Amino acid sequence: MKRELMIYACLFALSAEAQTGESLIAPGAKVEKVADGFRFTEGPAADRWGNVYFTDQPNDRIFIWSTGGELSTFHENPGRANGLYFDRQNRLIACSDRDNELWRFDAEGNHTVIVKDFNGKKLNGPNDLWVDPQGGVYFTDPLYARDYWTRPPEMQQPGEYLYYVTPDLGSVRCVDTNLEQPNGIIGSPDGKRLYVSDIRAQKTYVYTIRFDGELTHRQLFTAMGSDGMTLDEQGNIYLTGRGVTVFSPAGEFLEHIPVEAAWTANVCFGGKDRQTLFITASQALYTLRMRVKGALFF
Repeated sequence: MKRELMIYACLFALSAEAQTGESLIAPGAKVEKVADGFRFTEGPAADRWGNVYFTDQPNDRIFIWSTGGELSTFHENPGRANGLYFDRQNRLIACSDRDNELWRFDAEGNHTVIVKDFNGKKLNGPNDLWVDPQGGVYFTDPLYARDYWTRPPEMQQPGEYLYYVTPDLGSVRCVDTNLEQPNGIIGSPDGKRLYVSDIRAQKTYVYTIRFDGELTHRQLFTAMGSDGMTLDEQGNIYLTGRGVTVFSPAGEFLEHIPVEAAWTANVCFGGKDRQTLFITASQALYTLRMRVKGALFF
C-alpha cells in the first residue's frame, strides 16, 4: 500500500508538467458529488440512452442516475451485484457474487442466471466484465471474501482467472490463468483489444482478441493496477483507485483526476451525449464534464 500511495502521489505531482496538450476535462469543469448516502458504490454502466446504472453492493441494490439527473432504484435484490455492463440488446449483465454467478436483467428487472459455475465448481467471485461486439462476455474472477457468503471464504477455483463466455452462452472457458488478482476490465469498441487489471500485481495488461474470443500477445500496458476502467473516443484508458488516472492508447500518462473519497472504484461515460464521466467512489456518485466523449460500444 505504501508503494501504491507513492505511485499515485508522483503521478499527481507530474500531472501539470506531463500534459503537453489540452486537458481532457471540459474548461472550468469540476468533480461534482451528485448522490451519496450509499455504503460502497461500484459498477457504473450506461445504457444506450446514456442513463447510468450503478451498484451499492453492501446494501444489495442497483440504482439508476437518469439523463435528467434523477436517482431511482432499478433492483433491490440483484444477488450482491458488483460490476455491470450492457449487452447489444440493452440487457444489463451483472457480476452477482452472492452465489458467484453472472446474471442478466431485462428492462423490468427480471433476471436469468447465465453463468453459475465453471467445471462443476463455484467461481471465486465474479467482479467485473465486458461484452464484446459479438455478445461474448469476458469477466474477472478474483477472491474477495464476503461476510454474506454461507460457504467458507476460500478459493473455489485453482486460481484467480480471466474467463470468456461464448456469444451463445453455451460455454465458458478460462482465457488467462497467469494473473494474481484480475479486477478491472474493458475492451475496445472494434473488439480487437482487451485491457485487464491485475490489481494485486499493480499492473494493467492489453491483449489482442482473436476471432474466436481467445486472447494472444499479452503485453504490459502500464505498471498500475485498477479497480475499474473505461475508454474515451480517442482510445484513452481511465484507471481507478486513488482518483482517476488517464493513459493514452500507447500507455503514456496523460492526466490525474483527484476524487475526494477514500477509494475510487469505477468509471464510465454517460449522459445523453456521453460526454460526462461518472465516478463511483466509496459512499457516493460523482460526475465530471469532459472535453471528450466516451467510446461508443453500441
